[in-house]
Amino acid sequence: MKSLYLTSAILALGLTAPAFAQTDLVGISSLDDQIEDVERDVARDMARAEDNARFGSPDFRQGFSGSASIGYSGKTGNNESQDLTVGLRLRHGAGAFSQTIGAVIDYSEADNKSTKRDVFGIYDATYSFDDRFYGFVLGRVVSDGLADRLTDAQLADSISDTDQLRGQNQRDAFLGVGPGYRIINETDMAWRVQAGIGVSYLKNGLGESTTETGYIASSRFYYKINDNVFFTNDTDVLNSDTALRANNDLGVNFKVTDAISTRVSYLTEYNDSRAIRTDNKLGLSLVFGF
Repeated sequence: MKSLYLTSAILALGLTAPAFAQTDLVGISSLDDQIEDVERDVARDMARAEDNARFGSPDFRQGFSGSASIGYSGKTGNNESQDLTVGLRLRHGAGAFSQTIGAVIDYSEADNKSTKRDVFGIYDATYSFDDRFYGFVLGRVVSDGLADRLTDAQLADSISDTDQLRGQNQRDAFLGVGPGYRIINETDMAWRVQAGIGVSYLKNGLGESTTETGYIASSRFYYKINDNVFFTNDTDVLNSDTALRANNDLGVNFKVTDAISTRVSYLTEYNDSRAIRTDNKLGLSLVFGF
């Protein structure tokens, strides 16, 4: 097992202090920030697992909807830094056709030098022909604005430099299209599968690019055992000349009491182009309140 993550919101049982004591100087404010990060991450895992639309028939709001967010921080003094994050999600529903566009810009700078220039974008569209059969279009692009740059230490060895740049991706994009089918679409159990063909594009730090055909297949399974327990299993496969990649995310969610909920997940990631082909991650999320 490559890694083990245990995340517990027990840490976030409402630890507070008087308002006048909330200062970074004594560390209380920074601890509160970390607690809120734990709460947010755990809540996101639980909410994502409980989103039945991922397993059944998505019902988007008609017309336009969406959200946008921006975060910025700047620091001056002994050292200078800036961090900027922008997120945008737009949805549009028109009868049987729904589509989503999302984008994230993540930029960081330290001492007037860029340390991060990442851009992420996704497009997801679905057209339902009936209550079971649908067609989809999906696309994504990831851009690393620093993938063609090396540190001074790395410039010492041209051979390792070349290998490192070749292993970094300036651009990673995919566009695919295909049919999908909801095999089971009940309240307590839902299973849908989809498969398609697409185009994969990669550009490494040396400027070398590869464009190839990719084949995708996905499965989403949801089963509600009872009012307190439900099970999910998500599988994705992408095959191209470069590599066969597959992810499987298995999760079990328990509502122990009205105050305690738990999610246990096991993620397997396979890539036959790597020296060690399989990575596994065990996750535990616990929400406890009183």
